[in-house]
Amino acid sequence: MEMDTVGMAGGRIRSFVERIEQLEIEISELTEGKKEVFAEAKGEGYDVKILREIIKLRKQNQDERDEHETLLETYMRAMEEASEPEHGLKAA
Repeated sequence: MEMDTVGMAGGRIRSFVERIEQLEIEISELTEGKKEVFAEAKGEGYDVKILREIIKLRKQNQDERDEHETLLETYMRAMEEASEPEHGLKAA
């Protein structure tokens, strides 16, 4: 009886492993396809970094985009203010 349980569990484990391996192959193929599309876009003169940024932004909802933009502006302003000489002091 114990042999049957082990055999059944082994078969189920093999099923999971084979399904995962198949998915890994499909993911690899999709990743290669994505690289080809980016290469094609680059070949036609498009900036791949900008395309990646657009894809990232499209995954976010409007609130997330607004928050990102607000934080970006806040951080940029803070950096600019930090680089300005303090009152009465000259930059070296």
